[in-house]
Amino acid sequence: MTETTLLMIKPDAVQRALIGRIILRVEEKGLKIIGLRMIRLTKSMVDQLYDIHIDKNFYPVLKTFILSGPVIAIAIQGTNAVKVIRKLAGITNSPEAEPGTIRGDFGLDLTKNIVHASDEVERAQYELNIFFRKDELVEYELINEDWIK
Repeated sequence: MTETTLLMIKPDAVQRALIGRIILRVEEKGLKIIGLRMIRLTKSMVDQLYDIHIDKNFYPVLKTFILSGPVIAIAIQGTNAVKVIRKLAGITNSPEAEPGTIRGDFGLDLTKNIVHASDEVERAQYELNIFFRKDELVEYELINEDWIK
């Protein structure tokens, strides 16, 4: 099933010059990037993105970190994109993430964990709307799509 999801490269990965290496993993997996944007999030955008965590004790630290520098928002499309990107990202706590995952290879701790990845299709749509207007997502076909389905 073709899905669209969000992968956000966090400020720690931007500062460590990991943007290209993360995007390469997405492309090598056979997923299609249909939107790409560098942005400095506002406090309001962070509250929207992490609305499910606002009342948790770690939220102020997370919010300060996310606001500390630019992020890269990537709209990704493909078969089972939400699940595939979550698997590529690895578990949230980087020290426990499997080697070969983005967080397992590059993450430092629970907060500085390199990427944010939507966890379900409905949530992905909500999160994508924080970063992109519908007309900013570009639909196109890859010439090798039949090979990767």
